[in-house]
Amino acid sequence: MQARGPLMIEHRLIERILPVAKNVLDKIKSTGKADSVFVDKIADFIRIYADQIHHGKEEDILFRCLDKKPLSAIDRKVMKELIEEHVFGRQTTKGLVDANMRYRNGDTAALSEIADKLQILINFYSKHIEKEDKMFFPAAQSYLSDQENQAMLAEFREFDGKMIHKQYKALVAQMEQTK
Repeated sequence: MQARGPLMIEHRLIERILPVAKNVLDKIKSTGKADSVFVDKIADFIRIYADQIHHGKEEDILFRCLDKKPLSAIDRKVMKELIEEHVFGRQTTKGLVDANMRYRNGDTAALSEIADKLQILINFYSKHIEKEDKMFFPAAQSYLSDQENQAMLAEFREFDGKMIHKQYKALVAQMEQTK
C-alpha cells in the first residue's frame, strides 16, 4: 500500500460528516435554533479526527518527507497551499466552537456565526479533499520510493497509536485544572 492510501481512507470518513453538518445547518435555518451539543460533536470530530489525526499525519509525516525532496515549483506551491488550508480549517473550527459557546451562554446573535462557520467548513473540506486526492497525492507519489511509502505507513501506525494517549492526557490535565 502507498502512504496516500490511509489518508484517502480517512478522507472518506471526513466526507461522511459533511452531510451531517449540512443537516444541522438546514435545521438552524428552518428552526432558528441550534443543538449546541450536536454542534460540539461536529467540532470535536473536526478538531480531533480531521485536524489532529489526519492533518497531523499529512503535515508531520508526509509533508515533512516531501519537503526534503526536489519537488517541482507547482507541487511545492500546492503543498504550501494545503498547509495554509489546514490553518484556515483550524481557525474556522475555533470560530465555530467560540460561536457555539456564546450561543449556549445565551447570545442568540451567535447563531448566524454558527451557521456561517458550518457552511464554510462544508465547502472547505469538500474542495480541500478533492485537491489532495486528485491533484496533490498522485503528484506526491511520484517522489516516493516503495521503501519510503512503507516507512511512512509504519510511522502513520505509530502516530495513531500515540494519539489516544495524547488525547486522554490532555483531558485529565484539563479536568485537574477545573476541579
